[in-house]
Amino acid sequence: MRWTDKRKIFTPGDYNLPGGCKEFAQSPQALVFEDYVRIYFSTRQRDPKNGKFLSHIAYADFDKNFEKVLRISDKPIISLGGLGCFDEHGIFPFSPTKVGDKIYAYTCGWSRRVSVSVETSTGLAFSDDGGNTFKKYGTGPILTSSLHEPVLVGDSFVRQYNGLFHMWYIFGTGWLEADDSEPPARIYKIGYAVSKDGINWNKKEGKEIIENVLGENECQALPTVVEIAGRYHMYFCYRYPSDFRKNAARGYRLGYAYSDDLENWTRDDSNSGIQPSETGWDSEMMCYPNIFKCDDNVWLLYNGNEFGRHGFGVARLEQT
Repeated sequence: MRWTDKRKIFTPGDYNLPGGCKEFAQSPQALVFEDYVRIYFSTRQRDPKNGKFLSHIAYADFDKNFEKVLRISDKPIISLGGLGCFDEHGIFPFSPTKVGDKIYAYTCGWSRRVSVSVETSTGLAFSDDGGNTFKKYGTGPILTSSLHEPVLVGDSFVRQYNGLFHMWYIFGTGWLEADDSEPPARIYKIGYAVSKDGINWNKKEGKEIIENVLGENECQALPTVVEIAGRYHMYFCYRYPSDFRKNAARGYRLGYAYSDDLENWTRDDSNSGIQPSETGWDSEMMCYPNIFKCDDNVWLLYNGNEFGRHGFGVARLEQT
């Protein structure tokens, strides 16, 4: 894999985002239309009750070369959950896919906890108006913690292949105890599930499909998959479990794997073809990738330093 035309294309502070949000455009996820590309992302608003962040979904429409922003959503396109719901305190990420004349979106809902910071689950929403707004498929999640995946289910990425829906997602294996310098640290891995209808899922319960390179407590997040010439390619991000927020050597990097059957993957980070820049907005961190086809090109969206606080960028796969 070789990537070219690598550049930043969106800075949240340059636009009037819904709710007065000025920072964060996390987990950019593309949906390709006939004459433009819509990129959904999570931005953040301060909760007036306690000053903590709430993650909302917005979008930016681009021309197909990602040189011009055509329009910005003027309001959140999906509501957060009600009191006590799995997505009460945010949605991040938000992964859309076209299914017939509808658009399905798989949401990662966040809710705050007391002993640890957060719990997550996967929800589902539908759009009947071309992706401008989404209605939830009920108030609860379609995929959540279970016997062998006890915490932190989310980051669900879904595509249809061979007459089935295929999902790659993350599940938590547990939390590490806090120490004098760090709060409890969450550990999560990438899993796999299949479905006939995109709603009811058969998980490969507790199966880690991507091997670790940083030890058993490596954290893996946000898988994204594309098919090229009969082989499936996955990008994801990974990091150490602690001391990752300000220590660039332990922060997120992009990982790469390939597969011929969608379930069994060979990790090959050395051939990912993309690395942090020497200086600038993505020099300390690369995270939250989204790989997709647009006309004759394959593109990769991703966030940079500080988990997407300063926006997102793009790279184009070199044709071989």
